[in-house]
Amino acid sequence: MKNIVFLLLLASANLFAQDNHSLTSPDDSFAGLKFRNIGPAFTSGRIADIAIHPENNNIWYVAVGSGGVWKTTNAGVTWTPIFDSQPVYSIGCVSIDPNNPNTVWVGTGEDVGGRHVGIGDGVYKSTDGGQHWKNMGLKSSEHIARIIIHPDHSNVVYVAAQGPLWNKGGERGIYKSVDGGEQWKRVLGDDDWTGATDLVIDPRDPDWMYAATWQRHRNVAAYMGGGPGSGIHRSRDGGESWEKLTEGIPTSNLGKIGLAVSPQDPDRVYAAIELDRRTGGVFMSTDRGTTWVKQSNTVSGATGPHYYQELYASPHAEGRIYLMDVRIQVSDDHGKTFRRLKEDKKHSDNHAMAFRCDDPGYLLIGTDGGIYESFDGAETWRFIGNLPVTQYYKLAVDDHEPFYFVYGGTQDNGSHGGPSRTDNEHGISNADWSIILGADGHQAATEPGNPDIMYAETQQGGLHRIDRITGEQVLIMPQPGEGEGPERFNWDSPVLVSPHNPARIYFASHRVWRSDNRGDSWTSISGDLTRDQERLSLSIMGKQQSWDNPWDLNAMSEYNTITSLAESPIQEGLIYAGTDDGLIQVTEDGGQNWRRLEIGSIKGIPSTAFVNDLRADLFDAMTVYAALDNHKFGDYKPYVLKSTDAGRSWTYIGGDLPEKLLVWRLVQDHVKKDLLFAATEYGIYFTPDGGNKWIKLKGGVPTISFRDLTIQRRENDLVCASFGRGFFILDDYSPLREVSASGLSNKPTLFPVKDAWLYVPRSILGGPGASYYAAENPLFGAIFTYYLPEDIPSLKSERQKKEKNLNKEGQDIPFPGWEKLDAEKLQKAPEIRLTIKDAQGDLVNTIIGKASKGIHRIGWNLRSASKRGIRWEEEGSSRGPMIIPGTYTVELAKAVDGELTELSGPQPFEVKPLYRGALEGASDEERTAFKNEMEAFQQDHLATSLELDKSVKRIKAMQAAVLRLDREAKELELRIHKTAEQLKDLYALMHGSPSAGEVGESRPPTPENRLNVALNGLATTYGPTEMHMQSLETGKSELAKLKQRLAEIADMVLPKLEKELQDAGAPWIEGQGLIKE
Repeated sequence: MKNIVFLLLLASANLFAQDNHSLTSPDDSFAGLKFRNIGPAFTSGRIADIAIHPENNNIWYVAVGSGGVWKTTNAGVTWTPIFDSQPVYSIGCVSIDPNNPNTVWVGTGEDVGGRHVGIGDGVYKSTDGGQHWKNMGLKSSEHIARIIIHPDHSNVVYVAAQGPLWNKGGERGIYKSVDGGEQWKRVLGDDDWTGATDLVIDPRDPDWMYAATWQRHRNVAAYMGGGPGSGIHRSRDGGESWEKLTEGIPTSNLGKIGLAVSPQDPDRVYAAIELDRRTGGVFMSTDRGTTWVKQSNTVSGATGPHYYQELYASPHAEGRIYLMDVRIQVSDDHGKTFRRLKEDKKHSDNHAMAFRCDDPGYLLIGTDGGIYESFDGAETWRFIGNLPVTQYYKLAVDDHEPFYFVYGGTQDNGSHGGPSRTDNEHGISNADWSIILGADGHQAATEPGNPDIMYAETQQGGLHRIDRITGEQVLIMPQPGEGEGPERFNWDSPVLVSPHNPARIYFASHRVWRSDNRGDSWTSISGDLTRDQERLSLSIMGKQQSWDNPWDLNAMSEYNTITSLAESPIQEGLIYAGTDDGLIQVTEDGGQNWRRLEIGSIKGIPSTAFVNDLRADLFDAMTVYAALDNHKFGDYKPYVLKSTDAGRSWTYIGGDLPEKLLVWRLVQDHVKKDLLFAATEYGIYFTPDGGNKWIKLKGGVPTISFRDLTIQRRENDLVCASFGRGFFILDDYSPLREVSASGLSNKPTLFPVKDAWLYVPRSILGGPGASYYAAENPLFGAIFTYYLPEDIPSLKSERQKKEKNLNKEGQDIPFPGWEKLDAEKLQKAPEIRLTIKDAQGDLVNTIIGKASKGIHRIGWNLRSASKRGIRWEEEGSSRGPMIIPGTYTVELAKAVDGELTELSGPQPFEVKPLYRGALEGASDEERTAFKNEMEAFQQDHLATSLELDKSVKRIKAMQAAVLRLDREAKELELRIHKTAEQLKDLYALMHGSPSAGEVGESRPPTPENRLNVALNGLATTYGPTEMHMQSLETGKSELAKLKQRLAEIADMVLPKLEKELQDAGAPWIEGQGLIKE
């Protein structure tokens, strides 16, 4: 087959040159290759904020920290993602206009100081409940903590912008708009490193406001979470001016601060303040912020206050405040003492809370594991198990049969495993997934040829071998030897199964480890391959910092670690290791000697670049690919490189990727060497030519970060791990192998067809309700993929194309005439037909595909065309019986105005049974013979049934005609009546007693009953039994007798009666045809 070429890649090159990642490929033709989101939703993901509609408690807006904005109108029974088409995915807050609840504001870029946080591009506004959005500015803020709409004036809006985490500058502080967001004025803040992390308003007097500022900076090596810029500020004039509140506030370094105003007594203001070295306290003011008193030493813990610190005051109980933490801390005495909120059977790591003003026992909580709802004051919790927003760091696939499994490590939800598809009609449910390892999950790995063994790890090197039969988790983390220092494992340490020996695995800390017995024992095959620096001596916030400043390494990964490993599948022992501190190390002898490359020595690459991924070429031992990452220094460029000399020299292959597009991972096709895929911060891209041209795959994918991707080679599936929307699969991407960058194709093409599984999808559920979550399976049956270089034109589209050209040239557009307009209206739409034939060349079925330009994918349900007969009102082919296994072909053609033109094909494929049943069923020959008999009986039955219906209608019309004669005809009327009674008897034999049917009383089986029983013989792969065959024979016999009686009436009696009626002066009766002169 000739290569299909890149479509529209000759379009304006500046589309690729711009740094706006929201720009997609100039070609939408590949949108027909749609990714399938397989969830799961059984652990959900991190929630940043929740807003409940002020007039309808069933409407919620949910800001997902790394997964867009979601809306429910039925209190979580069903959900709609309402932000998917926007250019960013990370969300910090959501607010509803109290004056007009249809107006919703979203602040993008969540407000945590975590190592994995995504960025935003400002403030968005919707005036129709989230259907449409407009970016209202503050695009360089990157992280927005809070939006407040004035309770009386919708055009007055305040934004607390935290600003960039990884670099200085940007839009930071408190911003105010008085024209609904069209223009903004910064009213608080002017520091390169300090932004606003919280903002609250006095419910009595909206001119009184309190803001918390936060000075913080993170880079790849360290995190500093406080400084002199952090503090509490007050405005008494609607944000126009601010004063820093200091009386009673500690003078030491302050970190992240959460604020709340008491709804019952707004003079009381609460503050949760992070102090030095992860200490802190809850403070209260009783005079509107003028003075403060420390209530307790309570502070958010675990990962650190930078990750929590949200403070909420109960609208129902005065003095009750909630502090978000690993476990929610609650005080009933204004913060003097705290207790842990009861959180049985609920996820930890809490970030957001919402209340119902009319229900004191109601709590709605957003956690790292999704949303929980309590109706009894936290005694019990309901998990919202249909929000698929899990954040996956890495993934792996096995070769389990018949359907492979997908594994991945998540942010704070452990490591997961589940099927890529199921054999039931419902899809992939939460019950199909399991947690295979706890804590934060990271890199997973599988053993080729043995799906019962896989590897998973927790953060910072907690590697385990998982026995999928027993479920047991064996810790196999390499340990330092006697007298050695600690191993420095990255937060997401790389594990690699050798392509030369499935029992050999590699793992890395600051050195590379090898095990030849699946991790039971380890040998270090390198020394320290990193720079081994003292990270506290490195620059942060623009300079070296004092030891007394607010360092927080608990919030960090280890530094100077190995982050990526690769081994050449061609040359055993050729191993690559990449680090987080700008190095690539290479050994060509299994670790005896290592060659060091300074990444900064490569032209155009910063020395600080982190090695996200190394991939050894599948075809050439000396070729290796690298994806480098400098975003932790505020640089989001796509550093994609290739070496053809085992890492000695490198070439940039980012081609025309957008300027601001961080690349996380790469994978190479195992058939076409120049076909590469990239997982990026904003979607999945592929290149057909080794990196000169890149195109985004947009079908079925929201705006989301993809942190990993891999190929399941047996199925040719591209499997991708998103950081906030679960797993995505592009089923059978093999058509992309036919893409080149040499020019434009002008030929329609039918791509090779993957073999299809034959089985009956199970129905395993009752009525699970609308909240039941299940991800979609692939299309059932044989999947056909074809490409059209242009639309198949209709008369109307051709006219419109000509008129468009005339209009473009400034010419008059003539009226086409009524005849042509009528021809357009009456023309049958052009069709694309896919014709399936069996091995003997006999036609099996024809299905209709889309006739528009681009790549299309359509499924054939592995059924033959129905031969039961066709009614006048029917169009096209209806559902016929299942086919038998075997070889089939498909051809692509177009049908225009009755003329069929072949376009491409044939393409052969196999239909294979998915399972071999416990019992030996009918042979293929027996099934085919039974099918042919059944189809003949179906036609006979339909023809008889329709003829009977027509005869009944004819006799009824005759009974009406008797009343319109020119003279009396008593004897004729009696014969018509007797004939009608005979037809009633036949109707009862055909369809059953109408009276018995009304009350559900059983009556003797009809031919229709026999037919339905016999049809079940074709409903399974087992085939017809003797009972099915006997039912068919009995039905045929009963129908033959009925048909004989009907034929006598329809062919002889009714025509005679109609003739006598006509002679007696009856009017014309429907069905008598044209009236002859």
